[in-house]
Amino acid sequence: MTKSPSNGPASGRTTKVSSQRIEVLFRSLATAAGATIVAAIALIALFLLIRAVPSVMANNANFFTSTEFNTSNADDLRFGIRDLFMVTVLSSIFALVIAVPIGIGIALFLTQYAPKQVARPFATLVDLLAAVPSIVFGLWGFLVLAPQIEPVQTFLNDKLGWFFLFSDGNVSLAGGGTIFTAGVVLAVMILPIITSVAREVFNLTPRAHIEAAQALGATKWEVVRMTVLPYGRSGVIAGSMLGLGRALGETIAVLVVLRTASQAGNWSLFDGGYTFASKIASAASEFSAPLPTGAYIAAGFVLFALTFVVNALARVASGGRVNG
Repeated sequence: MTKSPSNGPASGRTTKVSSQRIEVLFRSLATAAGATIVAAIALIALFLLIRAVPSVMANNANFFTSTEFNTSNADDLRFGIRDLFMVTVLSSIFALVIAVPIGIGIALFLTQYAPKQVARPFATLVDLLAAVPSIVFGLWGFLVLAPQIEPVQTFLNDKLGWFFLFSDGNVSLAGGGTIFTAGVVLAVMILPIITSVAREVFNLTPRAHIEAAQALGATKWEVVRMTVLPYGRSGVIAGSMLGLGRALGETIAVLVVLRTASQAGNWSLFDGGYTFASKIASAASEFSAPLPTGAYIAAGFVLFALTFVVNALARVASGGRVNG
């Protein structure tokens, strides 16, 4: 009895054709998924522009330099983003200055110094900070942190008031709810992002580089300084930029912390005011007439462009290796 071969030339050709079809299908699906994201971003930008342009054209103040933001009268719109930009950038940069050194220190401790039995649960604990809702951070910042940190702000204002960042502001008026306090809250919120990215890139340091430094008699700190930190520099920069993007767009926590200090000043950490996101959120219930609503959409478009640029820079700095 003759048995027909099951793995002959015809079967091989069939398998090859099937694999090629699967490859084409997968490539098409992946391309469609990527195109969907690009199209969604483009449509969002287009929507913001369409809704914002009429309001900007009807604006009776300079959109970029005016400190006024009054949309109560649709026939006399006066709005500008100078103070919004100042508070947004100042609080976010201050948060970055606090969070980056702490995040790098935590990442180095977890990857280079701590034993695995300690590193794993500690890393999980840090990552869990990202799961805390923004409103919880806001309430903590306003009810707990602000009263406790007010004496520190007053001390800095008295001793370093000659420097513009610590010049006279609204410390006593706000009860501690200032840009300074908002920056500390934002620093805690972005810490998991920076720590996670830094931890991943530090773990990728080639073992051969570390062993070579150890063979030369380098101490633990010298190994970190000569091999780990240089290798992970791009990842740390990318994580910092991602954290900055997160801070720029934070809404509820900043709104709660700064809600008692609505006055902005001249680039002082002891002022209040609104960020782009908190200003839009504070007026969301009044979005009824097209032109006043368009004024807030115009501010939202600036925030959209700002965060988009920051995240694009993060991708460039990391060489495209940062996981979102």
